[in-house]
Amino acid sequence: MTTDMGMPPILSPEDAEKAVLLAAPRGYCAGVDRAVVTVEQALELYGSPVYVRKQIVHNKHVVADLESRGAIFVEEIAEVPAGQTVVFSAHGVSPEVHRQAAERELKTIDATCPLVTKVHHEARRFADDDYDILLIGHAGHEEVEGTAGEAPDHIQLVESPADVPNIVVRDPSRVAWLSQTTLSVDETLETVAAIRARFPELLDPPSDDICYATQNRQLAVKEISPGADLVIVVGSGNSSNSVRLVEVALEAGAKASYRVDDASEIDEAWLDGVRSVSVTSGASVPEALVDGVLAFLAERGFPDAKAVHSAEESLIFSLPKELRRDLKAAAAARA
Repeated sequence: MTTDMGMPPILSPEDAEKAVLLAAPRGYCAGVDRAVVTVEQALELYGSPVYVRKQIVHNKHVVADLESRGAIFVEEIAEVPAGQTVVFSAHGVSPEVHRQAAERELKTIDATCPLVTKVHHEARRFADDDYDILLIGHAGHEEVEGTAGEAPDHIQLVESPADVPNIVVRDPSRVAWLSQTTLSVDETLETVAAIRARFPELLDPPSDDICYATQNRQLAVKEISPGADLVIVVGSGNSSNSVRLVEVALEAGAKASYRVDDASEIDEAWLDGVRSVSVTSGASVPEALVDGVLAFLAERGFPDAKAVHSAEESLIFSLPKELRRDLKAAAAARA
């Protein structure tokens, strides 16, 4: 159970009562919701199996639930039998993956988050204008691989300010930057500043690449962290935005912060001497997992959580066009 409140109090050691603050917003963003519903609707419409390239979103509980319903997750297109249906994850894919799918005559449903698609468009536009593109992100992340694949001859990865001295470009006056959408806002700006110090004419993307949900969840954790003895972030280890929330909590003043997939991963020792606990979750986390953490705390004498609202979210993305078309056809056939 939670109680709504406005801006949080700064918790002090003198507070005798235990307290639990719950970040809002937290959990599912519009892109994650769209991707998960896409797989659910595809299974209902086409039947099992429906193949999904990579994890549809970075949460092991969501993946396990969809697997139980008949989704089959694969790493590469080559693992999908010819002619079958495959869903591309929310993180996006490169043009090469689209080519491979067409070669195998697969029915594709593209669940790429529209905000990631926006970054792909920006990469192609900068490449068409013959800019060197510095992509800020983490090596090996699916989103980075997909974006880099849009213009491989123009894009080079920059993971942190430490990489900036090693950047080599053709023309310092024609350099642009893009970023992975799930990074820490503060860290990204620090990297951009370091790049701009080397390349003063650095061109910014038309709009901020860090997605609204990532920014809002980082803002929310900044609100609930000052003075907190412990901040618990619910999210999987391969979720970039969940991992960043732990870092943001510590930077904002939390005495300790840990990431857990669910309540079963909470170490009882974390609660020793703790009076104030704050809880949040990454953008790919079902609310039931947060409820489990709150129940765990309640069983150990902590009160109902007080929700701290730092932003309102109302954005909704429509389902992929391929799926909308087939759902409409199925509805017409039943009429």
